[in-house]
Amino acid sequence: MSTATAAGLLLIALPLAFNAAFGLLAARFDYPDILRRPTHEVLSRFAAGGTSLVLLWWSFAMTAVLLAPAVVLLSSALADANGTLLAVATTLGVLAAIVQFLGLIRWPFLVPYLARAAAEPSATPARQETIDIVFQSANRYLGVAVGEHLGYLLTGAWSVLAGFAVAESSETPGLLGYVGVIVGAMLMLCAFEFVGSHERDGWKLAERLTPIAYVAWSLWLIATGIALLV
Repeated sequence: MSTATAAGLLLIALPLAFNAAFGLLAARFDYPDILRRPTHEVLSRFAAGGTSLVLLWWSFAMTAVLLAPAVVLLSSALADANGTLLAVATTLGVLAAIVQFLGLIRWPFLVPYLARAAAEPSATPARQETIDIVFQSANRYLGVAVGEHLGYLLTGAWSVLAGFAVAESSETPGLLGYVGVIVGAMLMLCAFEFVGSHERDGWKLAERLTPIAYVAWSLWLIATGIALLV
């Protein structure tokens, strides 16, 4: 199997796996809307989901890991593009995979413990308050700051640079590369949803743009993958 074929297959499989896991979480756990509910409600819903929900979250986190080999293989497949551009793009893409994984992995490992602790009959009001603080702190730090802010920012930056590399390479149509540049810029804008004056309640424009940007990003990855296969 050639590098271009491997990259193409992975670029198609990655968004399909990501969106399948996201869709199942939306159906089973009302994600991401449930994050706006009180901690006790989120944890009780999580506990009710059982082992299958924990494994679903683990699978979702693994889709972030898949981004790393996809980034490396794409850069290798576009070897006729600018070398410096590819090196920087590869670095940013691997970092994007790492921070997205770190943001998501709290769900199959930290949250089950918090859900069990919150459900204990002997849990005092003080303990429940501590659980709430830990859960919300993890959401703000690992979820919003690491997974979303850095995740969107680095994924967007990788998409912009990879888009330019796609446009330069003879392996793929040039127009497809400029689509990646535009989609990447959208993701970078979404990274600022909770920055500055929007830290508390979020920037509504970025909130509305994020699902559109990720659908467009997914379609761009699939289109790039198909272009590498043909």
